[in-house]
Amino acid sequence: MRFLIIDGYPKASREEFDAVGMKHAWRLYAEMLTAHLPGATYDVWFPSDETEPPGQPGRYAGVLWTGCNLTIYHTRDERVTRQIDYARRCYDAGTPAFGTCWGIQMGAVAAGGRVEANPRGREMGLARKIRLTEAGLRHPMFEGKPPVYNAFISHLDEITELPPGGVLLATNDFTRVQAIEVRHGKGIFWGLQYHPEYDLHEMARLIVARAGKLIKEGFFRDHEDMQAYVDRLEALHRDPARKDLRWQLDIDDDVLDPAVRQIEFRNWIRRVILVQPEER
Repeated sequence: MRFLIIDGYPKASREEFDAVGMKHAWRLYAEMLTAHLPGATYDVWFPSDETEPPGQPGRYAGVLWTGCNLTIYHTRDERVTRQIDYARRCYDAGTPAFGTCWGIQMGAVAAGGRVEANPRGREMGLARKIRLTEAGLRHPMFEGKPPVYNAFISHLDEITELPPGGVLLATNDFTRVQAIEVRHGKGIFWGLQYHPEYDLHEMARLIVARAGKLIKEGFFRDHEDMQAYVDRLEALHRDPARKDLRWQLDIDDDVLDPAVRQIEFRNWIRRVILVQPEER
């Protein structure tokens, strides 16, 4: 099975990740894919750099949308519009897709939904008390998932209008749309506003990469405060059994254990990719 991983980050942003020791978004997705589907192969497309994808949607078993720091309602930006066009082609071709953060917004907008800036500002680090809706409790994406959980997150925008064929599956008090399924045209899209592909180390590195903005926005008093928090995240990453850090940081197995954190992606593989189209 061959997949397409779409990493929309511009080159300058990817270089910022290099500078702080963070993996690129496509790499995190590739590792998640091969962990849950050993033997899977993939192409990677950087649509902020390359105008043409390596293949059309029908070539792939599925399309994977990573996070991205572009703004999806900036419709005069060709880096944005070429991705929306490709997402629409995925729906037309019936190629299933999965996406996080930017990815869920892509799945919504390409099917007719709406995204705007979140009036509450940035949701960062951990999305707290995400809860499944009634539809989410019954949905195969969340088979085996706790009904309330935390998850890694980093975003400023949110879906404000679901597309026709969109179903709200998870929410919290900061961001109404935390998970959706969209059925549009011939296609199906499972999307999450949060990041199951991250771990504590990657979140710590992202915080360092965004340090200036986070201090300005009041997440930390100063650089020393930020570094102390990052150091605790890194320490818990090295030793997930540390009760003191788990308690201080309010981090449990829903965040630490990939078997729980990545249930949604695992279920996408099992319930969308490894079945016949008529069973989806």
